Amino acid sequence: QQHNVTSYGATTAAIISLEALAGMWINAFIVCVLCIGWVQKKTLNSNEKILLLLGCSRISSLFFSWAYSFLSKVYPKYFYVRPVLQLAEFFQAFFNHCNLWVSACLCVFYCIKIANFRNRFFIYLKVKIDRIVPWLLLGSGVLALTIGIVAYDIADKPYCNNHTSSRQGNFGKLNIKMDKHFFPSFFLAGFAYAASFMAVIMSAVFLLFSLWRHKRKMQTKSMKNLSMDAHIKAMKSILSFLVMYSINFVCFVLKMVYVTKKLSHMTFLIVVFQYMFSGLHSLILIFSNPRLEKTLLKIL
Repeated sequence: QQHNVTSYGATTAAIISLEALAGMWINAFIVCVLCIGWVQKKTLNSNEKILLLLGCSRISSLFFSWAYSFLSKVYPKYFYVRPVLQLAEFFQAFFNHCNLWVSACLCVFYCIKIANFRNRFFIYLKVKIDRIVPWLLLGSGVLALTIGIVAYDIADKPYCNNHTSSRQGNFGKLNIKMDKHFFPSFFLAGFAYAASFMAVIMSAVFLLFSLWRHKRKMQTKSMKNLSMDAHIKAMKSILSFLVMYSINFVCFVLKMVYVTKKLSHMTFLIVVFQYMFSGLHSLILIFSNPRLEKTLLKIL
């Protein structure tokens, strides 16, 4: 049985490591191309700023998630100590939520930039979007930092309780299941998932409505083709992200259900998809961006 457990753990670690490396390579490609362009042009547009930060956050998210999974299985005695576990929880929560919120910012940016509405507030956002983007990214970072601090605090409570119990001689309490202490963190993370998910859904709905209105009103074929292409490209990026985001949200909920089950095949499938999520969506972003697609095809 010990041999089977070891084989299962080795197989899991190998698959997760391959997925993490592939995802980091894809996002590193986006970051490198954008940085080279930044050096050449001395400037970045709003779309490139979001993509650059998204690529960096996904590289960091994949790395810390992989390190968390690897160290917790290979070196559990050195991992579940203070402050290693607390710092691991902080960085994992921070970069995961940076990834979520920056992705949502990208969808909102596409919606405001491409959709056409006569509402005064929407027109104001459309005009000021380039100035709003840095504040959106800053807000995403602050929210992610807040969740990271809360995750650190929640991870620190079991350690404090166990340390106090050992001093008092209540060694029976040392076997506290840490899983129940992470439920508040799961709840907070679920709220962040739901809020960013709603932003993506609203962006998709507004773009679809704008596309429908445009299709009805435009009569000139050339104008129709230009605007239709812009709408369709944005919809591909947002809808692909919406589909993967929906599955990722379901995986997050299932992960809360199976979190107490060690070596569960369901947990393994959930983790596999979550690692796949960042790489797949980044590939879609590459092929929806002419410059990134052209550079990738040259390399291949």
